[in-house]
Amino acid sequence: MTASVAQITADRAFAPLRRQVLRQLTHWEGAAERLDDFEANASAAAWARLERYVGVTLRGELKEVRDRLKLEAAAVRATFAAARNRAELERVADQVLTLRDRYLQCEALVDFYVDAVQSRANPEVGAQLRACDVMAERAIMTALEPLRLQPPPLMTYFKPGVGASVMRINTRLWDGSRSCVAAIKITWHNRLRPTALIHECGHQVAGLTGWNEAFARALLSRLAGSPAGVAEQMAIWASEIAADSFAFAHAGYAAVAALSDVVSGRGVQVFRYIPEDVHPIAYLRVLLAVEMCRRFYGMGPWDELEAAWRELHPLASAPAMVAGMIRAMIPALPRVVEAALLTPLPCFAGKRLVDLVDPQRVSPGALRLMQRDAGAAAFNSSHWIWTECLRLTALSGLRYAIEPEAGREILKQQEDWMIKLGNMTALQAA
Repeated sequence: MTASVAQITADRAFAPLRRQVLRQLTHWEGAAERLDDFEANASAAAWARLERYVGVTLRGELKEVRDRLKLEAAAVRATFAAARNRAELERVADQVLTLRDRYLQCEALVDFYVDAVQSRANPEVGAQLRACDVMAERAIMTALEPLRLQPPPLMTYFKPGVGASVMRINTRLWDGSRSCVAAIKITWHNRLRPTALIHECGHQVAGLTGWNEAFARALLSRLAGSPAGVAEQMAIWASEIAADSFAFAHAGYAAVAALSDVVSGRGVQVFRYIPEDVHPIAYLRVLLAVEMCRRFYGMGPWDELEAAWRELHPLASAPAMVAGMIRAMIPALPRVVEAALLTPLPCFAGKRLVDLVDPQRVSPGALRLMQRDAGAAAFNSSHWIWTECLRLTALSGLRYAIEPEAGREILKQQEDWMIKLGNMTALQAA
């Protein structure tokens, strides 16, 4: 058999494999090219309701993701074209599967961002999200400016669920790249009581400053001498306690009441303990938040909240091991508050959290004074809405907590001024 005849025979032998690999390669190569169309799922109006620099940054990141994927597809295509035998084709087949996995990772990333942007398509929802963007920027900037740190580009979005979350800037993404925009999820049910937004901003501040690590060390120091395991467990919870402290410093009692509503549950749910989970036991987390109010504001409606919390969730119903943990930890709560809010930390250039964000600005007395001074203009004046959006949220949350009979009216007022704030930012960006 001549060499040419042998080659033809060999080619025919693995022709089915070549067609199989080519078909799959063409499919995923084309899918990568069509990812450009995916971005169009978010309307131009939705993109326009992002801060311009955030939209530019986000679109640049999505383009880089798609371009990298196309380059990978082109490399697999070149390898396929050069394949001359079964072994080489089998290696290409494996590369096609890798390309498929990479495509699905990129698709998930593009879908996440595009879906978040598209949630702004409705004008009223888009305005509310722009208002949340402004509040998030203010909350983060208040803490970072004294430290001469640059706040990151950020966007907020609404999603169903119980709790909020944040994808911090520089987070490793599905495709292995790093996020260049912080994305904060706010739940639909809580969008008019957005103190959880501030909690998530606390996580972003911690990521930029090293707060979690510094705070964990402060807890270990402050709680030395506590019963065995108390300091170590509090240090495991440091990141969530820090974020709760950040929300309290910005929103006062409003953050505490909203937290208790979110983490409440039936029976033993509020006593659930998962070793190494960064979220504190819900029962103890609410008592700690109440302790923050008590430390800075003295007696107040939080005392009633604590009494109702204990009545609804009697400690006697907790699993014995968890009940023992809680009893050992309750005496340490005042020191946890001191470590969180009143301890100078190197990550804050030797300052305390209260030096960056003063909880007294959102005490019930300070908020009532603001309301009295502003009068009807507090929730209607562009000046007040623009300059005091965080404190207006704290005021609405305070009123909602202690005047539940007026809850619908309070939330409608919050919704109206948030839409107004969002529309103000849209006009400034135009």
